[in-house]
Amino acid sequence: MTTIPDAQMGDVWPHARPGADDADYGAMTFAPCGPFPVRSFQTFELIYTVGAYGLDDTGAIKVVQRWTGDQGPVQFDDPAAANYVTAVASNGVSLALYAEPYPHQRPWYNGMRVTVEGGHMAPGDTIKIVYGDRTGGSPGYRLQTFAERGFAFKLLVDPCATGVFLPLDTATVEIVAGPAVSWTLVAPTLRRVGEKFSLGIRAEDVWGNATADLGPLSQPLQLTANDAVDGMPDVIELPQGVRGHTLDGLSIDAPRQTTFSLSDGDFTELARSNPLLTVAEGPAAFWGDLHGQSGETVGINPMRDYLDFARDVAFLDVTSHQANDFQITNTFWAEINRLSAEYNVPGRFVVYPGYEWSGNTPVGGDHNVFFRHEGRQIRRSSHALLTDRSDIDTDAPNVQALFDALSQEDCVVYAHVGGRPADIAYADAPGLRAAVEVHSDWGTFEWIMTDAFRLGYRVGLVCNSDGHKGAPGACHPGASEFGAYSGLTCFLADGLTRDDIFSAMRSRHHYGTTGCRLQLEVRADLVDGARRFTRDPRHFDDVGGPAGSARMGDIVRTPQQQMDVHVRCLAHAPIERIEVMTGAETIATFRSFSEVDLGRRVRVIWEGARYRGRARQTQWRGDISVRGATITAMTRINAWNHERTFEQTGPRTISFDAITTGNFGGCDLWLDAQAGHGDLKDVQLSVESDLVSADIPLETLTLNDAVFDAGGLGQRVRVFRLPEALCEQELSVQCTVPLSKDADTPIWVRVTTEDGHRAWSSPIYVERIAER
Repeated sequence: MTTIPDAQMGDVWPHARPGADDADYGAMTFAPCGPFPVRSFQTFELIYTVGAYGLDDTGAIKVVQRWTGDQGPVQFDDPAAANYVTAVASNGVSLALYAEPYPHQRPWYNGMRVTVEGGHMAPGDTIKIVYGDRTGGSPGYRLQTFAERGFAFKLLVDPCATGVFLPLDTATVEIVAGPAVSWTLVAPTLRRVGEKFSLGIRAEDVWGNATADLGPLSQPLQLTANDAVDGMPDVIELPQGVRGHTLDGLSIDAPRQTTFSLSDGDFTELARSNPLLTVAEGPAAFWGDLHGQSGETVGINPMRDYLDFARDVAFLDVTSHQANDFQITNTFWAEINRLSAEYNVPGRFVVYPGYEWSGNTPVGGDHNVFFRHEGRQIRRSSHALLTDRSDIDTDAPNVQALFDALSQEDCVVYAHVGGRPADIAYADAPGLRAAVEVHSDWGTFEWIMTDAFRLGYRVGLVCNSDGHKGAPGACHPGASEFGAYSGLTCFLADGLTRDDIFSAMRSRHHYGTTGCRLQLEVRADLVDGARRFTRDPRHFDDVGGPAGSARMGDIVRTPQQQMDVHVRCLAHAPIERIEVMTGAETIATFRSFSEVDLGRRVRVIWEGARYRGRARQTQWRGDISVRGATITAMTRINAWNHERTFEQTGPRTISFDAITTGNFGGCDLWLDAQAGHGDLKDVQLSVESDLVSADIPLETLTLNDAVFDAGGLGQRVRVFRLPEALCEQELSVQCTVPLSKDADTPIWVRVTTEDGHRAWSSPIYVERIAER
């Protein structure tokens, strides 16, 4: 039985039907139904019994599945290989099997077709389909990499050979996470002295699924901190069967930095938290993933499961459900509003009702809409997958029409790059569009931020997941076309209420990350005569006020010709670099080490995308080889898909097969000491791939990257050296930024950590004015 009510499901089926009763088209049985571990091999038997109309010559059935799934592709030619599928008719008629990547409309984008050839089938005859038929040596049918309550096999029937396939029945299989292989300990990043906070504990399986299978865990667990924490227990006992564990009511009584450690009963460390900075005054930090969807549209599992995961497993402070508008039935829009109100608890968990306006790129492209309150009219881009057209006159068919329709609403809009990239040049609405999304499961898109600069917009920067796998705030790409881990946005706000977070949204007081939780502060010094604004004075009656400093998101008018910018980062992992940028230009790069610290460690990075649209994935296949040294160790960076080849194949060679979608991946290599420790004289490194061929004498590498361009949208390979080990997780830097006298100087910061995460600040927008 499907877990999504039909009235809330945004899909469309034919109106023409040969008879009055679905039973006339046949019946289906399916077994077994699970539960089964992710990525395991299984065998399923689906039996279709022909109904009263029979199944005519060239008539057919289809079995369709959701687009989100990354299960093994069905095949019919090799009985010994994985995912082998057979179909047999009880009356002996010949059946032809076809894999169909788009057998129906979304979300039913995976499937297979079984067609009757050279005969027909009578009522009561059967077709038996075996997924993962093992009789010829196949290991079975490989399940997807992520857990799902109701992985669907939906049967469609064309009994009259008209080409019209009717939905008959749906079987669902429960897929569950595997045993724990890693642990995550989540702390808030910024709190005030004495303020209550929580710690979150989550175990994950090899594919990054939050798991309730703790395995042979030695308990009780030990929880420690580097300083005193009020209310923190020394030991905790985690129950089996729960994916997320929260410790509430903790506080710290003085300004300091605190890091927590979780160990098992044998005192083996399981996880170390991100640092928590406690301050005497100022804003706190609240973390959100405001963009994802559930099974009522193109994702999986019901919306209630989505919200439960965001709050109780990903330990988010803020979220929103953002379904594609053309799939949101009126019934489901009411449910979105009802659940948003139910789960929104000030001080605990903030939920905004909203949706993704999903117009095509030529009419403005994807934008997220967040309402402050429930009960507002949804303004869809179209009714593409909706049969109820009673409210079609409320549609906004382009983004300018959307902005016009929302002009009097209490809402915020973000521009998004998903399958459809937003075209922010199509129209602007400074009172609505508050930010652009530069990272999600779809990849990294710094270009949309620099587009905003070029157009003269003053918007903030956010990162979210656009997750489709029921895991907002902790969504792994698995083995599908998604190429990146979830993004997160950190809101700097006075409190955790809808009003507080909306204020941070509209004043751009937030920054985004590729899923890590680090503390980032960006501050600029102002001189006498400068004024600071939270809303754009070009469009709002904001007179601003004099100030001695500005923080990320602020708009500044100043007579000064240059500005001192201060950056402080406190990260979960050692910091690889901090870059200060003005617009699209990097004006300063800071590291915690100097050239004399460089050792025999070499980092190779591939990054970028083919172009801005749907098929943006860049395939990186090739080899890295070393001459004059041997590779003693290798670590992978952002290698999310465990089934792609990425390994050391010899003492001097690495073979890789990876994808990027605007983000980056790569590896660190430690070379031997043939020429003396850290001395890479006469050592040559080569990268050979479909896109780049490069030879690099390593003695020529200093602190700067060797860059090899591969065209497309930032496709390139970078090679640089690092110290043997990086240790600094805190870095404070300062630089002087020259200010343009003719246009805005948007000042923003990019942080890269050793483990492959990135963070970006919202810009400080500086307008230079004449001295008085």
